[in-house]
Amino acid sequence: MTLNHIIITSNTPETINNILKQENYSKIAVLVDENTFAHCYPTLRDNLPEHTLIQIKSGEINKTLDTCTHVWQELTDQSFDRKSLLINLGGGVIGDLGGFCAGTYKRGVDFINIPTTLLSQVDASVGGKLGIDFNGLKNHIGLFREPKNILIDLNFLSTLPKREIRSGFAEIIKHHLISDKAGWNNLKSNSFDNLNWSALVPHSVQIKYKIVAEDPYEGGLRKALNFGHTIGHAVESYLLNNDRAILHGEAVAVGMICETYLSFKRKLISKAELHDITDYIRSIYDKVQLSDKDREHICGYLMQDKKNRGSNVLAALLNGVGNVEWDQSLSKEESLDSLAFYDKF
Repeated sequence: MTLNHIIITSNTPETINNILKQENYSKIAVLVDENTFAHCYPTLRDNLPEHTLIQIKSGEINKTLDTCTHVWQELTDQSFDRKSLLINLGGGVIGDLGGFCAGTYKRGVDFINIPTTLLSQVDASVGGKLGIDFNGLKNHIGLFREPKNILIDLNFLSTLPKREIRSGFAEIIKHHLISDKAGWNNLKSNSFDNLNWSALVPHSVQIKYKIVAEDPYEGGLRKALNFGHTIGHAVESYLLNNDRAILHGEAVAVGMICETYLSFKRKLISKAELHDITDYIRSIYDKVQLSDKDREHICGYLMQDKKNRGSNVLAALLNGVGNVEWDQSLSKEESLDSLAFYDKF
């Protein structure tokens, strides 16, 4: 399957080899973390021409300017020029940070993303959003720049623990809720252990690609993809900065429950839809323990969300399953109320 530069393949080594034969890069680097170095890089190593290997530490806590400095220094030390290529082999952190480093090194060099987690395959790698965290604020510094190619290979999913798969599934749930009512009705009838990734991954990629193609710079429609992320990002950032880090998809699951509740409170969805959505999400994700004090602090993080206008916290809410109302202003009281609703289960 190919959507312009997005290639879904079952043979990444052969695919990357064919792509590189058509190009004339002066130098090539591969960016990995300790996990993809051990489990994914060996499958590609012998199919790549001479290259530089750059390794960083895994985890959101390392998606920082200091890590970028390390990558930029490696490229500089190896005399990479503007005709060079960076291959990002890993999950969302590798794709976001590696793309950001490539997009800013000498005003931009080509990069190829090879997402190895479910989360990065269905969401993070698609859409050209690149960035790093700054002083504990998620994706606070970044830019839009599309990779030369995105190679999605489901074989890499076999290297992941179940918790990582579950985290990525949150974005698949989101894509169905914002854009595919019929698909949602089918999805909610399946247990997590019986899901068909070979069907769900391409379908989810198509949903996001279609939205991004219509609105690449998030002027309107693309904001629908933020459903679950306004409150979810605040939860994720707060817990990360208090040594209680959870995975991105786990935070998005919290955010989707909260923002589904707010959709119901505004009479945008029915009570039956509220229960369908929240019951399904709750059946898959463990509860995140949040105290009254935690909820207050999370509301403080909401004030730094990138979608905000001035002091207005803006979110995307469901307007019936399959439709979204974006730029919905949330008061602190509403946000606290939604977090209290989450805490009740």
